[in-house]
Amino acid sequence: MMLTCPQPPPPMVVFDPGDDAAHTRAALLMHHPAAGCATVHPTPGTDSTLALAHNLLDALGKTTPVPGYRATDPAPLWTLAAAWTLALPVTRLTVLRAHLLSTRALGDLLALRVRTGVRLHLVCHQPKLSAALERALARTGYDMADANAVLRQDDQDPPDTLRPRQAATHSGEWIDLPALTTLTSYESSPACVCTPPTAAEHGFRPPLLPIRIATQVAQRLSHTPHPHLAAYLAAAVVTAASTSQLDTARVLDLALDGTTLALHDRHNVRQGCTTHPVPLWAQPFMRATAFTHLLATAERSSPLFADPFHARGLPSVRDFAECLRLRPPQPPPSSRRPRRGQQPAATIWPVSGAHHARRWAAEENMQGCPQPPGHRT
Repeated sequence: MMLTCPQPPPPMVVFDPGDDAAHTRAALLMHHPAAGCATVHPTPGTDSTLALAHNLLDALGKTTPVPGYRATDPAPLWTLAAAWTLALPVTRLTVLRAHLLSTRALGDLLALRVRTGVRLHLVCHQPKLSAALERALARTGYDMADANAVLRQDDQDPPDTLRPRQAATHSGEWIDLPALTTLTSYESSPACVCTPPTAAEHGFRPPLLPIRIATQVAQRLSHTPHPHLAAYLAAAVVTAASTSQLDTARVLDLALDGTTLALHDRHNVRQGCTTHPVPLWAQPFMRATAFTHLLATAERSSPLFADPFHARGLPSVRDFAECLRLRPPQPPPSSRRPRRGQQPAATIWPVSGAHHARRWAAEENMQGCPQPPGHRT
């Protein structure tokens, strides 16, 4: 059975017959997805449901257009929007210019409400419902409110929870993450059905990630519309696991709140099956990829870091990390001065045996990269 909210709150129609600019400013001022409120301003001049899905993903801070899917199929984008809505979580969604939306776009918005339980506020900038709104809401029922009450703009500054946040600027500098030193692997790690011991019980400690660096990593990941890519790389940073271990994770291996992640190693090639804690900054990415599977297929045994919609042409996790300028620590720079026009050196992804139970069994190739700090107590 697909993931749905059994009793979603009724839609709220907010009447703004004068199309008052102060009400629009107030709605935009309330936009703060991290605090649970998002405001969508639909693209003028189009009633495309695909465009509205892009508008919603934009409002949630994701980069659009979303690569990998057919441009004629909006269904994956609406599922991604629902997954991010649940993962953040966003509990109030305000949609401006609702009286201009098509019947299909309104249907997709109302379906999003059923899938997520979000409180949907539809701002109608005219004195009565449009025909499309009236038809769409006839099946669900709705509440009514006046914009002066719901979108009142007070003279004082908005509270901090509603104040729009300026996104941190991506400096373009590389961030070297010791946890990514052990990402590359060539062995296979079959999944199993055990409940693994915790990392602490194994005496396993991934490299410490300072709060400042974790914030930068989360900020770079936050614009990614594909939850499985963001979660895959976040999990690599959090657990210092290899791709073979990460690929064993299924949806059911993630705690419902995203606080723990079980990775399997049935042959005990590396650290054995282990349950890792997931820090707060990485939890939305984990929840988003799990919700994508539950919304799309309801399969809890699906690989957690796979795309249920089978997007084409997406980067590997290493290429994705390089796009975000995240990498393992590199060899010391050459003492030679680079020649004019010389291309920067390619990122080296070493093969490290640091986590292997039997170091001699790993064909290590560090290519001059430093080993990660010790992980065992």
